[in-house]
Amino acid sequence: MKIAQIAPLWESVPPVGYGGIELVVSLLTDELVRRGHEVTLFASGDSQTLAHLEPGCDRALRPMGITHKDFAIYEQMQLGKIVARSHQFDLIHSHLIYAAVPYANLIKTPIIHTLHWIMEPVMEMFFQQHQQQNYISISNSQRRPELGLNYIDTVYNSIPIDRFTFHPEPENPPYLAFLGRMSESKGPHLAIEIAKRTGLPLKMAGKVDLFNQEFYETKVEPLIDNDQIQCVGEITSQEKNDLLGGAIATLFPIQWREPFGLVMTESMACGTPVIATNFGAAPEVVADGETGFICEDIDSCVAAIDKLPSLSRQACRERVQNHFSVSRMVDNYEAVYRRILAEGFAKNGRSLESEFAGN
Repeated sequence: MKIAQIAPLWESVPPVGYGGIELVVSLLTDELVRRGHEVTLFASGDSQTLAHLEPGCDRALRPMGITHKDFAIYEQMQLGKIVARSHQFDLIHSHLIYAAVPYANLIKTPIIHTLHWIMEPVMEMFFQQHQQQNYISISNSQRRPELGLNYIDTVYNSIPIDRFTFHPEPENPPYLAFLGRMSESKGPHLAIEIAKRTGLPLKMAGKVDLFNQEFYETKVEPLIDNDQIQCVGEITSQEKNDLLGGAIATLFPIQWREPFGLVMTESMACGTPVIATNFGAAPEVVADGETGFICEDIDSCVAAIDKLPSLSRQACRERVQNHFSVSRMVDNYEAVYRRILAEGFAKNGRSLESEFAGN
């Protein structure tokens, strides 16, 4: 198949530090190439990929401090290139939030949209105007059946589990970990509260973007004493591995309907259980009572610390191997691609097998 993958231009593919969508796009794109597909990746010019790269800008825009207004211009220029070349592809797969949706009505090539975000009120109105597009959810909890959207499948995100070292035992002395964007919705301030109430050290890492600068400076930074509460900012993949793998638990006290949550899978891949609040996809990712605990409030999170010895770190690793591997994610996406193309060929009296014999 000739497939176009469209990535956001905020971060490179794969991301240097934090960037969940870009990581998923990288894993999907490279594995499709390994499987023999002809893939073109539309992404920032500093991206690294096995596919043919079509830059939408010289380098990732978020580290450059680009405004949302200027970002939208870059995004539209990128989409203009894709529309002009759409006839060259059998299928286009967009990982943008919504920007590619209207273009599907302008071209004949089928477009699939993976929804990596939750919908806010204005977005709900927008998507209801485009109900019949091909949408993929990244968790069942993310879906909004009342909007009448054409969800064609749920495909869970994946991580490259071989890049995460299994830690059969946590470090001593024990500590808790937090990894994520320093925003109110991710709950770094609540992770600090949990740590203070248990008396355990907390090691934190994550980016602070322009939109969360005030929150971080007023609600998080004053609580960092560089003793019990430590924060090291953005970290590399190896540093992430060490941070998560050495902890007795990773705290994930989110306060929003997280559509997936890669940090939970990364933690479990290291063998570290997750203590998460019951929002969004957390109950789909973490097996409650087996690979972590799903909690209703901060009191429950604090109480869960004492129950950690009952969990198996090996079970955490196996959870990721069995449900969130790259091969499983790409198998599912390939199945979606073939189904969409087969439906289109059938309308014209052709078959998928004859079009892609041997592929």
